[in-house]
Amino acid sequence: MKKIVFALISFTFLVGSASAEEASNSSTCENFGPQTPRDIDQKTGENPTKFSLAQSASDMNLCNIHFHEGAEHKAKDFSIYKGEGDHGYSGGYQCGMSKKLSEAELKPTNEVICRGDHGELKPGDTIEVHWVHTSCDVEPGPTLGSCLSKSCGNPELRVETQVFTLVNDPDALDFNDLKLASDLPKNTGNPVEFLGSTTGPNYTEAVCSPYQVTWSVRPKCAKLDINSVGQWCKGNMFEEDHAHGVRKLVTNPKLLSEID
Repeated sequence: MKKIVFALISFTFLVGSASAEEASNSSTCENFGPQTPRDIDQKTGENPTKFSLAQSASDMNLCNIHFHEGAEHKAKDFSIYKGEGDHGYSGGYQCGMSKKLSEAELKPTNEVICRGDHGELKPGDTIEVHWVHTSCDVEPGPTLGSCLSKSCGNPELRVETQVFTLVNDPDALDFNDLKLASDLPKNTGNPVEFLGSTTGPNYTEAVCSPYQVTWSVRPKCAKLDINSVGQWCKGNMFEEDHAHGVRKLVTNPKLLSEID
């Protein structure tokens, strides 16, 4: 199925076309490809749309990095439901390790970290980070509009994904060192790869995303120094300064691909 060509400027975390209230009163969307996020421990899916997996991240161009407050996906390691978020959007999932942190790791930070519409980040919070890759010959930049160009409006897309628990510990991973997918921790399990869509809180099971994306989600959490995230939010080439909201977990088999 040919990818739908549309401006990627709104493709993941920018404003959608329907409110959560409108979506909750609608039926499941039809004639769309497989949707994301999902429970990566559940391998079954009935969506009939098939497209080829994107090439490996090393053979593509990194075009954007951003993160969401709360894990959008669900797995055994990040399965603590945070409840409904602001404006009826899902609050996503929390890492199990967040309940076993030391007093030192949970010590409040000396400054506000990445304040956004949902407040600031705090030690113990969970974030899901997306390293977005494109087949277009582009430079990394702000918004997912950086993933295409005038000469490449229909790219292959791949998202490398890692879920983190934030800790107040300079010995934990430094976010500024995780510039490429190859820099991601090697002890968080084999990535689960599947066909899906874009995410973000403006899509639901009633308002589906038309975009086709190859996802690679690592099944275990890692600890990340919250101070390094705060430093990154103060200035980066992606102009990211806060965590984005999450899309509610997609559970309808008709909207999910089968994971091999």
